[in-house]
Amino acid sequence: MNPEEKTGILGWGSYIPRWRLPLADIARVWGFNPKEPEELNVLEKSVAGVDEDSVTMGWEAARNALKRAGINPREIGLVWFGTESKPYAVKPSATIIAEALDITPDTMATDWEFACRAASEALRASIGVVASGMVKYALIIGSDTAQANPGDVLEFTASSAATALIVGPREGAAAFFEASYTYVTDTPDFWRRAHAHYPLHGEAFTGEPAYFHHITNAVKGLFERTGLKPDDFDYAIFHQPNGTFPLRVGRMLGFPKEKILPGLVTPYIGNSYNSSALIGLSKVLDEAKPGQRILLAPFGSGAGSDAYSIVVTEEVVHRRERAPKVSDYLQRKQLIDYALYAKYRGLIDRIKG
Repeated sequence: MNPEEKTGILGWGSYIPRWRLPLADIARVWGFNPKEPEELNVLEKSVAGVDEDSVTMGWEAARNALKRAGINPREIGLVWFGTESKPYAVKPSATIIAEALDITPDTMATDWEFACRAASEALRASIGVVASGMVKYALIIGSDTAQANPGDVLEFTASSAATALIVGPREGAAAFFEASYTYVTDTPDFWRRAHAHYPLHGEAFTGEPAYFHHITNAVKGLFERTGLKPDDFDYAIFHQPNGTFPLRVGRMLGFPKEKILPGLVTPYIGNSYNSSALIGLSKVLDEAKPGQRILLAPFGSGAGSDAYSIVVTEEVVHRRERAPKVSDYLQRKQLIDYALYAKYRGLIDRIKG
């Protein structure tokens, strides 16, 4: 038995801000080709409000995950928070959420960092901690108010959302892990120096040798470890920097689009970074049937990818109605223009007289 097989997902939950900015408005303001959003296969992006940040969104997602898990928060032995947009440069965000959910003080809590893969890195590590018996339950959160230099192509997709997973023993889980695999190299496709407001990116590196190389190798590593193949999976969820890359990497690995589209959320909310792949998993768990197998492959710039094989159990049916689904948040939206987006995300410096 792999250590992963001792563990499962007891609760899952997401949160998407109601505000949506049409990409056509970004193109209009900055003079981009109007067809640019079409090429990305993204219609709108979610925008955090003036009173929202990665911590408040992470708390919302974690609360939904707790509702589905139906456990006592005091039994959670660790809270790990993955983000690249934490509100404090020096102060943990995990402790804020742990305190707000009444998990403290008898717990571990820390923030993780690895671009868009930080939460996945925390997830894979939590599987080992739970399997060892060190803790009974682990709360993993991926949350970002993704940042982009105004007028940069990255602004089209950088969005806001959060997803949380509660990992625990396989018994009674809504889905259990079969195996996992990680593939990492030093590939400088995306970075932000200290004191810089916005990240930079090697645009030519974004697809190859970053995204496609790492995800395909992580998934192939999982296949070699388990003997599984694309036909064995009912769903495939990849990191979603835009609406086209997941479909393309799926074709490279032998997955038809019918297995990818159910978990493809980016066309409707943009790239929510640490929530990007996990929110796809959250949406699939909202819909999947017992016995179905899910491939999950997050990616983070810098660069690395994880691949997981996850099998849904009967418990998923009893738990999915306990909290809002991803589809509920997708339908709950209000369109805003670029000016209001700039206000909400603090892109405008106030002149004080």
